[in-house]
Amino acid sequence: MTKIKTPVVRNALPLNQILAGDCIEVMNSLPEGSVDLIFADPPYNLQLRGDLHRPDNSKVDAVDDAWDQFGSFAHYDQFTRDWLAAARRILKPNGAIWVIGSYHNVFRMGAELQNQGFWILNDVVWRKSNPMPNFRGKRLTNAHETLIWASKAEGAKYTFNYEALKSLNEGIQMRSDWVIPICNGGERLKDENGDKAHPTQKPEALLHRLIVGTTNPGDVVLDPFFGTGTSGAVAKMLGRDFIGIEREEAYREVAQKRLSKIRKFDREALEVSTSKRSEPRVPFGQLVERGMLRPGEELFSMNGRHKVKVRADGTLIGDDVKGSIHQVGAHLEGAPSCNGWTYWTFKRDGKQVPIDLLRQQIRAEMT
Repeated sequence: MTKIKTPVVRNALPLNQILAGDCIEVMNSLPEGSVDLIFADPPYNLQLRGDLHRPDNSKVDAVDDAWDQFGSFAHYDQFTRDWLAAARRILKPNGAIWVIGSYHNVFRMGAELQNQGFWILNDVVWRKSNPMPNFRGKRLTNAHETLIWASKAEGAKYTFNYEALKSLNEGIQMRSDWVIPICNGGERLKDENGDKAHPTQKPEALLHRLIVGTTNPGDVVLDPFFGTGTSGAVAKMLGRDFIGIEREEAYREVAQKRLSKIRKFDREALEVSTSKRSEPRVPFGQLVERGMLRPGEELFSMNGRHKVKVRADGTLIGDDVKGSIHQVGAHLEGAPSCNGWTYWTFKRDGKQVPIDLLRQQIRAEMT
């Protein structure tokens, strides 16, 4: 039997614990608006008909567990409505949800997400680089699953670490098709008989990408279908808090053993690349107010062709132009726009220094 631990509670949340029970009932017992992100890998309702065998007549270990069996589509749809409603209630206003499924269920989940007011942000194709073959030869090899990423409502300010995902992808914008192998080898957890501990264990690489991309350290990630705890393991490593819900005792025991061996990365390693748009806004006039640049002081274009003076209200004035650092730079270059922070410099000790260094000094004080 799994030993029940007293939950660690912060703001009435049982953080970093695996909660036993039905996910709908457990989620309905949690505080409203308390979770930053939900990752949900619900039963797929595969509708399997009979055993599946390989060409050598060995039996495929398919998903035939009771938890994946529903009496009808209507039964499955009601289950989907109930757990998504419970999930939406506990999400913070700017929270988000990821759901994953196959062709058996993902379209039904997508429709219900929209019915309940979620706002779909992306669908992601997880293309498996090593999929299981189609042994019967009657259909295409099922080589992908679909993830849906949605905010709680239209207009919500969800977390998206664009630059971090771009860095993960060698400086190229992250696309919505992810090539990641299925869980196998040493990562695949086994039970005491040497069999798969869970038939649909997800790879840590998949969870790493979505947690890095759509949460921040200290956020709470809830998984209502925790299984063997991949989401919790990755969340813990990445400095996020997790809440797992799992009704099957055997899975809880495997997940708890797994999590006991996980250590959080150090603080410096948890830092990710951030977008400049997310940095605090610093008006140019603030540099003048604080005396970092003085009224009447000259600024020089980076290319050395133009010279202007700073005015007391934070605007610039030249021979035939006046305005903001951006407007004046664009006018002088005959361009539709100009980033004045990287265009203008000032002189100190005979050297040209970008004004952006002064902005970075102020930003450093804000952190």
